[in-house]
Amino acid sequence: MRLFIAEKPSLGRAIAAALPGPVTKGSGWLQCGDAVYVSWCIGHLLEPAEPAHYNPGWQQWRLADLPMVPAPWALTPKDSVKTQLDVLGSLLGKAESIVHAGDPDREGQLLVDEVLRYFKVKLPVERLLINDLTPAAVARSLSQLQDNRAFRQLSHSALARQRADWLYGINLTRAYTLRYRQLGGQGVYSVGRVQTPVLGLVVERDKTIAEFTPKPFYSLTITCAGVDGETTEFTARWRPDDRFSDKMDDESRVLDRATAESVADAVKNQQGAITDARFRERDEAAPLPLSLSALQIEAGRLHGLSAKQVLDIAQNLYEKHQLITYPRSDCRYLPVEHFAQRKEVVAALATVAPTLAPAAAQADFQRHSRAWDDSKVDAHHAIIPTARRRPSGNLSRAEHQIYELISRYYLMQFYDDAIHREGRLDLTIASHAFRASETGVVRQGWKVLEPRKKETQEKSARPLPRLESGAAVTCKHTAIKDRQTQPPSHFTDGTLLSAMTNIARFVADAELRKTLRETDGLGTEATRASILETLFRREFLVREGRHIKATAKGHDLIEALPANVAQPDMTAIWEATLEGIRRGEADPRAFLASVQSQITDLIASVNAAQPLRSQETQDPATNNTTPSQPFTASPDSNGIHCPRCRAPMRSREGPYGAFWACTRYPDCKGTRAIENDNKQGDGAEQAPVPCPACYSPLVRRNGKKGWFWGCSNYPGCRQTVSDDNGKPGRPH
Repeated sequence: MRLFIAEKPSLGRAIAAALPGPVTKGSGWLQCGDAVYVSWCIGHLLEPAEPAHYNPGWQQWRLADLPMVPAPWALTPKDSVKTQLDVLGSLLGKAESIVHAGDPDREGQLLVDEVLRYFKVKLPVERLLINDLTPAAVARSLSQLQDNRAFRQLSHSALARQRADWLYGINLTRAYTLRYRQLGGQGVYSVGRVQTPVLGLVVERDKTIAEFTPKPFYSLTITCAGVDGETTEFTARWRPDDRFSDKMDDESRVLDRATAESVADAVKNQQGAITDARFRERDEAAPLPLSLSALQIEAGRLHGLSAKQVLDIAQNLYEKHQLITYPRSDCRYLPVEHFAQRKEVVAALATVAPTLAPAAAQADFQRHSRAWDDSKVDAHHAIIPTARRRPSGNLSRAEHQIYELISRYYLMQFYDDAIHREGRLDLTIASHAFRASETGVVRQGWKVLEPRKKETQEKSARPLPRLESGAAVTCKHTAIKDRQTQPPSHFTDGTLLSAMTNIARFVADAELRKTLRETDGLGTEATRASILETLFRREFLVREGRHIKATAKGHDLIEALPANVAQPDMTAIWEATLEGIRRGEADPRAFLASVQSQITDLIASVNAAQPLRSQETQDPATNNTTPSQPFTASPDSNGIHCPRCRAPMRSREGPYGAFWACTRYPDCKGTRAIENDNKQGDGAEQAPVPCPACYSPLVRRNGKKGWFWGCSNYPGCRQTVSDDNGKPGRPH
């Protein structure tokens, strides 16, 4: 029996449709003919084991146990898909040959490989790579099977990423959550090797904007004409030189109006000369077809769609409608063999998107753009339309928008280069330098397909007179504009994705920046959207219109973390190393050893926090109280914690004398009388104990049936715990 294992049911159905029939449906599998079965994963069927799997003591959150390093590593079945895992196990026990049909990326390779390892499969395995779910494309792929061993480095890269993320996320999340709880924080402060630097980018941008002070600056322009009286007038901008360095900022903007006025007076009605004249026509080739990040950035700019929305829409166009090729691609090139399908694809897109039919009719199929290049294509290629001429049902407005965007970039490959007119005149008047420039489009070429937010043509600068070096000119008018420096804009989905994709721009070290230019990036094409959604879900980021900003919780976390955790340098190096593992140039074992060393150093920095007193934490599962690493508290809190949120309290003076007040005021307005503060019964003298459900601190309350402990995150969390002689007991 031959078994195909796809990544998901939709891919399994597409494979079965391309195999000889008849097709018989079973529970979690399809039978094609007599001896071929197709089954599938549903994403990852296995997941890295939880800490308690390795050591029951690791169920408790204690700094003394960190860092936790599993040995050996283990995977456990995911409860939600265990039935499908059992189906695969049964089929693998009967299989005589196996075809790995995971998606053509790092995670797609790993999620089938880990199932094969879990069931200790010893049979030879072939690899099926599918980028297009149309029957003809799947049939072509079925004729091009490869040895799965050729992709083992891709699997090693994914496995190294999975284990490094476990080490980093589990250890640092526990360390910093424990620290914040001892200081009165609520909830879980999750730390991740990708999500945290992304949050750091947003926090840094927010701080830059908040601390920005506008400064006035002044620009001087002049209107010139030739001395012959026939030359067309043109405008030139002053270019201040080193004589005015004390009047300029780092971007050569003049900050003193009197300086600009003095130069204007010096050149008005004066004669000067052209010192350099340059005119040319420049060809601009069509942009390449889209990768996922490029698609998300463009769709965000044009249609205001979030990264997650774009990914979901593209996935639907791929799986349900079969109108586009594999969407989770980081490549913008196409295999040379795809060139033969160009006419069929263009005919299909003209049918699915009738607004593009006139442009499709003008396509020049003799053009062979730089997009078709086998040397630039690895496991998957750029996202393009398929040859399918109708969707499986009606397309939504957003689906139409994404399909048309992908189609436009494909059609551009069959259009002429755009030709730009560029001109520049440098001139000197009264020893001051000026420059005039022009731009314009001589031939639109592919630009007729360029998507725009508004249907407007590019504005071309007024053509310059064709003067030569040495030609005499006269300054006829001067104009000074009062302007102000502007802060950077808040991130949007598109600009934040662009920052994640081109992370080298945010790296301070010049050598590291150079290293990262080719392999930079926070996250992968497939994970960037989910990373952003995770930050929103965990209340580290918030949307205000199209802008993305960090919450107070996000700012607090980044300010508490060491720079190498909150900045992108380290995780960008990780991505570069993982890419090296994929290419066979780096050792995954050495990589994980270096990650363990980094985490050990980071945990040591948390342990170095100055203690005031010994404190305890309680394991939410067992209610066992265990020693914990102490953290700095308010200097005058005397160990008293807020009855509302469990933050440390400090003494305040009010109209009626001294009282305890929450250090989180005004966010929390909890108070407590100083007199008899150990006899009030609210448990405030005890160290905070985390809620079994959400890990926010528990608070002692008196209800109709007596004392009990409830979550301080109420009503967001309604967990309650019994009272055991003034201490938390068992969960209700």
